[in-house]
Amino acid sequence: MSDVLVGLCGIAAMFLLMAFRTPVAFSMLISGFFGLWILEGFKAAGGVLLTESYAAVSSYSLIVVPMFVLLGNVSSAAGFSRGLYDAAFAWVGRFRGGLASASVLGCALFSAVSGSSVACAVTIGKVALPEMKRLGYGQGLATGAIAAGGTLGFLIPPSTGFVIYAVLTEESIGRLFMAGILPGLLMMALFIVTVWLVSVFDPAAGPRGPAVTWRERFSLMLGAAPLVAVIVLSIGGIYVGVFTPVEASGVGAALVILLALARRALTASAFRAALFDTVKTSAMLYMVVIGANVLNPFLAVTQIPTALGEGLAGLGLGPYGSLLVILLAYVVLGMFLDGLSMLVVTIPIVFPVILANGFDPIWFGVVAVIVVEMGMITPPVGLNVFVVKGVAPDVPMSVIFRGVMPFLMAMIVTLGLIIAFPQIALLIPDTMFG
Repeated sequence: MSDVLVGLCGIAAMFLLMAFRTPVAFSMLISGFFGLWILEGFKAAGGVLLTESYAAVSSYSLIVVPMFVLLGNVSSAAGFSRGLYDAAFAWVGRFRGGLASASVLGCALFSAVSGSSVACAVTIGKVALPEMKRLGYGQGLATGAIAAGGTLGFLIPPSTGFVIYAVLTEESIGRLFMAGILPGLLMMALFIVTVWLVSVFDPAAGPRGPAVTWRERFSLMLGAAPLVAVIVLSIGGIYVGVFTPVEASGVGAALVILLALARRALTASAFRAALFDTVKTSAMLYMVVIGANVLNPFLAVTQIPTALGEGLAGLGLGPYGSLLVILLAYVVLGMFLDGLSMLVVTIPIVFPVILANGFDPIWFGVVAVIVVEMGMITPPVGLNVFVVKGVAPDVPMSVIFRGVMPFLMAMIVTLGLIIAFPQIALLIPDTMFG
């Protein structure tokens, strides 16, 4: 049996394990370990398991994961997310579809704290959906805006998707964070345009919200200002070179905890719950990295990435034709896998092909994250759709999926613009890092 055939059998076994609900991390670890055992022997497989596991958990750069997760959890537990949403609503709620637009803005702001699409969808959904229901918003627009807005958590820094991509490809976390800013703002703007268009064509779906006085607007802005200042300090500190991403994550988490204590917005039990959630989420992400680090050497030995690159080159599609094939594969996988699983499973296979075709690895990181985000709102998996369903159990799943379709088109437009104009993603990191 050839090495490539063994590799294909290993990948098939990995997907089979996932189909039987084995966690993604252990599916990769089992396939990688036993694949290496078959090809290189037990001693080599055991050596990889030991060294790669230690290298993964001792990686200094991965400290950003628990720190930014803690930052988001404490912000949510302290109720700061409500302040972000209220401030956004005060400025755009009076317009047609304003509450849905405020939800998108709230998701974008909370994304800069949490780095998690699920956390964004849950946190803003709990605040915004009851208000939109009270004002008679269409169920599709209300739930679709939350599900789509939540995906911004995977793109706007600090993004766990970028951290995992950086670890898998050995690219700079700081450059990836900076690369996500303009695409994230572009997608947010297109989501708001989508809300407006839906409301124009169906006025009943997005009625205007109540008027808010200028005094109330500035009062709500002042209430949200401390958390916004933490966001600006953390992300801005990376941009101007004051902090590394790791230092920024630690400073941000510490400042949010101090802010919550100063406002007496955080009880001891809520803080313990935030710590527990942080440990649980971080442990899951670390296990994913360990599994990917065991799978990668197996794929390298099988030469599957090389065979894939040669196969695509043999088709004569050219760089962008090969990119289109890869993106279509992502779309198909997004119907069955969650976003994080897609990244860790596919990047080791497709990344060498991307480099061979001359694409910028930072730019492709943004493209890959956007395509992964699309999978978060497409059937049948659509993780964010299921999350919103949990927040709004009275809304049929079919209605939520119909509601996200206009936003999916906005994501496709964003992706097309970034492929056509790579500088949208590369301007800030190229300016910052030269």
